[in-house]
Parts: sequence; C-alpha cells; structure tokens
Amino acid sequence: MKRNILIILILTVLGLLLGYLLFGKIAGEYLSISTIFSNSGGSLGDFGRNITGISKIRNNILITGGAGFVLGIVLLFVKKK
Repeated sequence: MKRNILIILILTVLGLLLGYLLFGKIAGEYLSISTIFSNSGGSLGDFGRNITGISKIRNNILITGGAGFVLGIVLLFVKKK
C-alpha cells in the first residue's frame, strides 16, 4: 500500500514539475514558484494576476499535476490486472 501511494505521489510531483517547465515562463524567464502559488489576498491582487496571466499559468501547472495523479492511479489499476 505504501508503495502505491509513493508511486502516485512521485507521478504527481513529476506532473507538477513538467507543468512548471512547460507553462512557468513569461517573456522567456521562469517565474518563481512563490510568485505562482502565493495568495495575493485581495481583489486588486487577483486582478493583477489575471492581467499578467499568472492565474492561467497556475491552472495549467495544477492540471498537469492532476494528470500525473490520474496517470499514477490508472497505472496501478492496470498493473493489478
């Protein structure tokens, strides 16, 4: 059981890393992770994140991490059969 959880966790982290490498760039430079995942704490900060595209970047990274999670679960079910 621990091995299965470890495999899912590793694939999720790999998905997040891949998402950061694919989507974490603005103007040719990677954003810092704290910039992407920090909480702006207000409507003005949210507006700024929407204008700069950071919200879309964050969503794409999280979707890629979720895909890694789903891949891990699917691989474990396929492996059991």
